[in-house]
Amino acid sequence: MKKVALTMLVLMFACLIFAPTAMAEEAAEGAVSGVNFTYVWVACAFGIAIAAFGGALGQGRSVSSAMEGIARNPNASGKIQTAMIIGLALIESLVIYALVVVLILLFK
Repeated sequence: MKKVALTMLVLMFACLIFAPTAMAEEAAEGAVSGVNFTYVWVACAFGIAIAAFGGALGQGRSVSSAMEGIARNPNASGKIQTAMIIGLALIESLVIYALVVVLILLFK
């Protein structure tokens, strides 16, 4: 667990390093040069990778916990399944929001 947390911390730090360069605007011409656009691509790749990793990890833990709860108390399976599906939808919406942000950055 510590390795995962450390890896996530390093990736978030890398995104913070690249973000100012990726969001910088050209003052004179307004066109995006090749170097700055490369940073945008790198920042977008890191952003969507972190979102997908976090979403998959969250969904996996959610389903695992729900299945354990159903195994312990089969009578509560309906309530547990409903709460799990709502949670999965919210987790997936965060990943979709990250995708929208990445697409906005790429096609800006």
